[in-house]
Parts: sequence; C-alpha cells; structure tokens
Amino acid sequence: MPTAIAVTSADLVLPAPDRHTPGAAVLHPPEQLDLEGALAETGALLERHGHLVALVPPWLPRATVQRLHTVRAILETDRIALLGIDLPPLGTALLVRQLRQLSVCDFSPGIIASAARLLSHYVYAGALLGSVAKLDRVRVPVGLGAHARSWSPSAQFAVLAHPTPHLAKLGAAGAQASAAVPAGPGFATQLTFARGQLTSDWVTAELAPAWQVQGVMENPLPAGSPGWWGTQKLVEFAAGIPDLSVLYQLVASVRREQCRWCGLELIGDRCGFCAAPLTAAPAAPPPPASTARSRP
Repeated sequence: MPTAIAVTSADLVLPAPDRHTPGAAVLHPPEQLDLEGALAETGALLERHGHLVALVPPWLPRATVQRLHTVRAILETDRIALLGIDLPPLGTALLVRQLRQLSVCDFSPGIIASAARLLSHYVYAGALLGSVAKLDRVRVPVGLGAHARSWSPSAQFAVLAHPTPHLAKLGAAGAQASAAVPAGPGFATQLTFARGQLTSDWVTAELAPAWQVQGVMENPLPAGSPGWWGTQKLVEFAAGIPDLSVLYQLVASVRREQCRWCGLELIGDRCGFCAAPLTAAPAAPPPPASTARSRP
C-alpha cells in the first residue's frame, strides 16, 4: 500500500485528478474523537500503509496539533511524519493532493515526506479580499489607507501570500489594473479557487488568463480560510503543478541522502519523519605531518 497522506479536516481533500490518485486520510480533531479513538484510528493507518505523512499547518487549533503529537508519542513510532508547512488553507489542500499523487510512485516514505517542503515552493496561493483590516498572516505592508478603504462596501484587494507576498487594490468600479495581478508562476499550473462571501469573477476572468493556467477548478471554501485571511468576504485561489510526470521529475532530480538519525531517505536539508537536519559530510583529514627531520 502507498504511504498514507493525512489531513485534519475533510475540506482539505481536493478531488483526485485521476483514478490512480488515492484519497487522503482524515485525522479527526479532539472535539470529534477521543484519545482512545485517535490512537485506534492512527494505528490502523500504520498497520495498513506502513508510514503516515500528515500536514500540520501552523494555523490549526492548538488542541489539534497537541493531539497529533500526543498520538505519535504514545504509539512510540518513528513512522509518522508531522510536517509544519505554512501555506493558506487552499494552498495546503493543493499540496496535499500533490503528495497523494506522488504516493503511488516508487518513492520511499522518507522521500515523499521531505518532498513536501520542495513542492511548497511551487505553490502560488492567495485570495481576493473584501477587507484587509485583519490581514495579519501575510507579510505584506498594509498601510493606513488600505485599512481605511477596507471599510468601503465595494473594496477589493488582490493578495498573494506565497511564494512572494503581494497586495494591490482593485479598481473601485470593477476595472482591474494590470498592476493588481501578482506575478504568476513561470511554469504550467492548474488553478483551484473557492468562493467565500464575495461576489467577483476576478480570479477566473483576470487572474487565470494572466497566469496562463492550464485549467480552472472550483472547490468549496475550507472552513479555516476566513480565519486565515481575516474576513468572510473572499475568493481564495491556489495554483500548482498538476502533471504527475512533472512532479515526479522534480522530486527525482534532487540528490537523495540518508538520515543519520532514523535511516530513512530524504531530499533537502531535513528529515520529514524525525526532523533531524542533514549534516555536511565530514571534511577529509589533513595529510599526516612528516616525521622526517632535516639534517643541519
């Protein structure tokens, strides 16, 4: 069985792009399942799949994160990877789908877990917002003018959270200036978007053509999105590589190493399962000093 890919909410599981891509396991939060049930749930996944890779974004409730670490500690296993990837909710769901695609390939569990950090760099995640008054998760400057304009009923802001933060105000009467469109990916992507309480076609009419995406798919808005973006008035979007062959080549092209702590394969500078850093190879010892003595 392929390595299990897990999330903490069913709304982070995007539809499979093909019949070969498996679904994702949902690890239920404390308010839905007690500790005994969570241990049984996770134990069954390990029994069936061998290894479990779960995305644990920092915006999850603290109790949910603590439950995941508690379960791993009680089970005393090194076969659970808890990956703290910091993407908005829809971007997280897109990354989860990519890991699900890779899970059926001939990659070891350690490669799949460490591939999450690599692939996250190729996810473009943002939103069209009706207000930036509570936008505090995106590292972009929000001036007093933007805060003031957020109180206008017709205000709309284009925000890119990842990989390069960008914020621009759209035209008041629906006229979108080209400067409002954030710089897009320089590679082929598919765009996924989800509507909140904001009526706008900007994502499909302006953003998708500007980014030259291969396709557009609408999905229900994740429950965590309004809290992440600080408003219910939004249309969230995320673009990423949809082609499994491209994802495979991207991961396969990176040099593989062996974790010095748990022994699993990895790519990058840190093991996805035990979080041990990859240390540089020891330097070659200096040549032995000559013991011959020069004659006077």
